[in-house]
Amino acid sequence: MLITILLSIMMMAGLFLLLWGGVGFIQDKRFMSSAPKEALAVVPDRLPERFKGQYALGYVMVTVAFALMGGAVVLGAWHGIVNDYTFLQFFIRFMIMLLALKAYDVIFFDWVLLCNQGFGFFTHYYPQVRDVYNRSLFGYNKKDHIIHVIFFFPACALLSWICTLI
Repeated sequence: MLITILLSIMMMAGLFLLLWGGVGFIQDKRFMSSAPKEALAVVPDRLPERFKGQYALGYVMVTVAFALMGGAVVLGAWHGIVNDYTFLQFFIRFMIMLLALKAYDVIFFDWVLLCNQGFGFFTHYYPQVRDVYNRSLFGYNKKDHIIHVIFFFPACALLSWICTLI
């Protein structure tokens, strides 16, 4: 269980790095597709580089983020294979990891950073959204979150089945 929690934290770190790289450094509207439509209406398509290599640094951060999140899944699978996990053990591990990541997304990203402008994260990079992001936006993407959670079940089942075959 401890390894599953550590892998979940690894995925959360990757997700934060993904957000920071996309919002803070790449600063391209195409990477903000999940933002509220009110925010998309006020942000520019692309902000100019604040320093040389800013965009490149952002892409490196995004690449590392994907490596962290993918690595957590691979490590979780490898650890389970080495320890002869059953289908159910794999399934529970992957569900915990994905549900923890979704909870982190909803609580930290949506509630703290977006709706309460926690740490001034979004407004630091996009001052235009200061009047847009507020508590009334919480839940603007609940349909997407529900779809993701529903998708977790077959995805974890498939991944667990593949791991039991190895």
